[in-house]
Amino acid sequence: MQPLPPLNVPALLRQYALRPDKSLGQNFLVDESALRKVMAAAEVANDEDVLEIGPGLGSLTRHLATAARSVVAVELDARLLPALQDVLSACTNVSLVQGDILLLNPAHLVNRPDTLDERPDSMAARLEYLVVANIPYYITSALIRHLLEAERQPRRLILTVQEEVARRICSAPGDMSLLSLSVQVYGQPSVKAHIPAGAFYPAPKVDSAVIRIDLFPEPSIPSPWLDTFFRLAKAGFSQKRKTLRNSLAGGMGWKAAQAAEILQSAGIDPQRRAESLGLDEWRRVVEIVVVSG
Repeated sequence: MQPLPPLNVPALLRQYALRPDKSLGQNFLVDESALRKVMAAAEVANDEDVLEIGPGLGSLTRHLATAARSVVAVELDARLLPALQDVLSACTNVSLVQGDILLLNPAHLVNRPDTLDERPDSMAARLEYLVVANIPYYITSALIRHLLEAERQPRRLILTVQEEVARRICSAPGDMSLLSLSVQVYGQPSVKAHIPAGAFYPAPKVDSAVIRIDLFPEPSIPSPWLDTFFRLAKAGFSQKRKTLRNSLAGGMGWKAAQAAEILQSAGIDPQRRAESLGLDEWRRVVEIVVVSG
């Protein structure tokens, strides 16, 4: 396969009288070596369907189109569509959708019957599609949650995010956050590449990283318990400087003695803090809360 010629994003912006919108966090990934890193992390096969979020001017979309069976690219900024259509005019397997991904059902965008696998039970409802996105910081948490809680989840996510956010997502017990828990309950995240600020146009103030999240067949916390898990986790992290006993008591409306009893029943010291707990420990707490009603 012949390598694609680099896309001249500054020239394209001038041609269409466009300026990157800071309010939308528009920093277009333009460096070809960085684009290859994203593609390497994605490992797109020619029988796979890709949902790309935030194609911008199509720098990465072109690469995805050469590797995937189909690409659905969702772009929020309607101003970019004429330029994007021009760039992708030769890519017959790309469909453009203008809209806010947070208001759209990801599964409906790529809902092709031939992408359904034939495994039984809950896995029969899973679509074999991937998500690739270069996302601004201000919607990172909301977008990840939206994708992971979709009616039909993707098989894996490849996200270009701020480097600090990537580290938070992949953190281990001792440095956990609500974001890392929210991701790791659904899949295994890993940092695949470093992307310097200069790889973008215009260059942001911080470096980025490519993370890949390989989703589990089922969440680490049983699905019927997930609402309870997230309520507990939000309560636990609502006052990070407080002990779990006090933060859970405050966040869940419990007495401190009740919170301590639940934690001790789960084999957890009530004096610990939320960032020190791993998913297995949260699962024990959730089970006790669910069973006790």
